Amino acid sequence: MNILKLLDKLSDDSFFTRQTSRSETFSDISAFGKKAAVAALPLGLAGLMSTDAKAEILTENDPITAKKSALTDALQLALTLEYLEDEYYRIGLNAGTLIPTADRTVFTQISKHEAAHVAFLKATLTSLGEAPKAKPTFDFTAGGNFTPFTNYQQFLILAQAFEDTGVRAYKGQAGNVMSNKAVLQAALQIHSVEARHASQVRRMRSNKGWIELANGGNMPAATNPVYAGEDVTMQAGFNTATKFGAAAGSAAYDEILSGTDAAAIAGLFIV
Repeated sequence: MNILKLLDKLSDDSFFTRQTSRSETFSDISAFGKKAAVAALPLGLAGLMSTDAKAEILTENDPITAKKSALTDALQLALTLEYLEDEYYRIGLNAGTLIPTADRTVFTQISKHEAAHVAFLKATLTSLGEAPKAKPTFDFTAGGNFTPFTNYQQFLILAQAFEDTGVRAYKGQAGNVMSNKAVLQAALQIHSVEARHASQVRRMRSNKGWIELANGGNMPAATNPVYAGEDVTMQAGFNTATKFGAAAGSAAYDEILSGTDAAAIAGLFIV
């Protein structure tokens, strides 16, 4: 995967302006087996806003508006993901003896970080003249497929999946926030903290701190979309597997997660 080309592609706001059919959107999350979640996705994923032709006219004739739209849409997506993580850890910490005493310090601190991220994103959107989207109603069982608040191992599994999703999603939206240097800097600062969260949770599950190959390591099949594409070894035309092997070559580079995929994953936990 050529990261530079992907970032360039994302910077033209293609995700937020491309017209996608409902059936195409469904296919993106078919592995989860919960197609109905699309209707509740943020950012209008069930029926995107305009055609490619309209997007080209907007970009050509009013680039400032186009860049602002890309920026605010990226921030709204980030806010949805941060809402999800913030509420998840709040519920977990309040779920009696779910989290062992030895681990509560870690999740208490992570929870504070996520709350700070939510506050920042809401304030930033407001400063840009955009109303922050309201927090969705979440179902962390994903329709009865998980029991994270009564089973600590499942709590850790979803925590790892959410953090790994956040890391890849922030990277995927880099091209859409580049028009505002202050926001880009803050987004990169959040991205690195999310990466530390992901590494910590992975190690708490006795996994490696980094993602190795597509399945994410020691994770159930239901989380496969979180790790789709992570087995890539081609970087800017260089095959990293040639000298280092597929596992090491893949793990040396984290891949982006598109806005479409990130929102679809989050949508599975939205009522």
